[in-house]
Amino acid sequence: MEAFDTYQTPLSSRYASKEMAHLFSSANRFHTWRKLWLNLAIAEKQLGLPISDEAIEQMKANLHLDAEQFDIAAVEEKKRRHDVMAHVHTFGQVAPAAAGIIHLGATSCYVTDNADLIFIREALTLLINKLAIVIDRFSKFAQEYRDLPTLGFTHFQPAQLTTVGKRATLWLQELLWDLRNLKRARDDIGFRGVKGTTGTQASFLTLFDGDHDKVEELDKLVTSLSGFSYAYPVTSQTYSRKIDIDALAPLASFGATAHKVATDLRLLANLKEVEEPFESTQIGSSAMAYKRNPMRSERICSLSRHLMVLHQNALMTASVQWFERTLDDSANRRITLPEAFLTADIVLTTLQNVSEGLVVYPKVIARRISQELPFMATENIIMAIVKAGGDRQEAHEKIRVLSHEAAHQVKQLGLENDLIDRVKADPYFDPIKGQLVDLLDPRSFIGRAPEQVDKFLAEWVQPALSDNELQAGLAKGGKAELNV
Repeated sequence: MEAFDTYQTPLSSRYASKEMAHLFSSANRFHTWRKLWLNLAIAEKQLGLPISDEAIEQMKANLHLDAEQFDIAAVEEKKRRHDVMAHVHTFGQVAPAAAGIIHLGATSCYVTDNADLIFIREALTLLINKLAIVIDRFSKFAQEYRDLPTLGFTHFQPAQLTTVGKRATLWLQELLWDLRNLKRARDDIGFRGVKGTTGTQASFLTLFDGDHDKVEELDKLVTSLSGFSYAYPVTSQTYSRKIDIDALAPLASFGATAHKVATDLRLLANLKEVEEPFESTQIGSSAMAYKRNPMRSERICSLSRHLMVLHQNALMTASVQWFERTLDDSANRRITLPEAFLTADIVLTTLQNVSEGLVVYPKVIARRISQELPFMATENIIMAIVKAGGDRQEAHEKIRVLSHEAAHQVKQLGLENDLIDRVKADPYFDPIKGQLVDLLDPRSFIGRAPEQVDKFLAEWVQPALSDNELQAGLAKGGKAELNV
């Protein structure tokens, strides 16, 4: 075990939620180690090993480290070059009746790996509840703007109309998949249990004089005392590092979703159609005082890229574990695991803050539609002429010529799209001029977008959020405030 502490990372001190920062703090880590040592001692005593009641009580009374104990542990670690043994001796100083039985039969991974599994499971739970809040906020946004027409884009070129709310359901669907993936990963987490130095449980078999049943019962007892329903049936010295892959994969996948959502919002901010929250005293640029940079969405993109990359560490670490274990995983994991969950936590907080303060500019949206809609409406105009007794091919040629003339005005002269004015001025279209207002109504171009929003929210979002666990989190969830 390396003798250095990188459990607290720079991200946690400034941006992460208090709950996530505490989860991966040194104080909580070493407190969890002590609980694991206590659970082991309780189980060993229950199965007949000579461990006194006084030892158990002293351990229970000293599960939290104070500042003095941290100082003692630091001195012990510098002397022994081994963090787990440093904390074994530190715990023994405040629980002297237990000093001789702390860590009995165990290897370092009993506390380090089991603690990591506890942290991963709890961290996933924190993320699940925060993601549910983000989904709830975006669902309200989608409902509010379910039928507000907006220009669709394919290849970031003008396409057929959609609605602001329908676009939000595209984000929501991916967030729902992320929620599903996080819950699957969380619910699949098992416990390493008591497996010994190479996973054979040889040390515990010796402690119990060759009684295999007691060794198996010990594993079950410690697993239960630690809050898990099952332990992995076989391990090496460590739990398989593929578990880290499975835990970080949904985080990386969520990073891709968050990046896509934030990128869409950055593009919409450029179009001045939708903007993220912008404080009255906020400064967008030190030089250009008029700027309103989408810095929250930019932060989401920046951190999401980091989050996606961290998954590669888990993949590479798992791939190079030799036989029953090699220590080149340790330093990497001490950074990668906390960093991944802290980063995901920060992204969710920022995304929630954005979702709670989005500003939509309907008039800007309508103006952009008016610039593009005349071209999109040409097919409807042709059909109306045919219904009024006209010739389809002749109408098509008329529209083609007028469209090119209007395009010249827009592209070459920088003027507004005057196609409809040209249609109104052409006597050929007299039979349908009274229909032009209806033919150009943006709502006639959005298809089933509003109905799709309603159906999606009712049949997919609401059921996903109806889970009792998520409802409790939603009831407690307030607005997300950012430090900077």
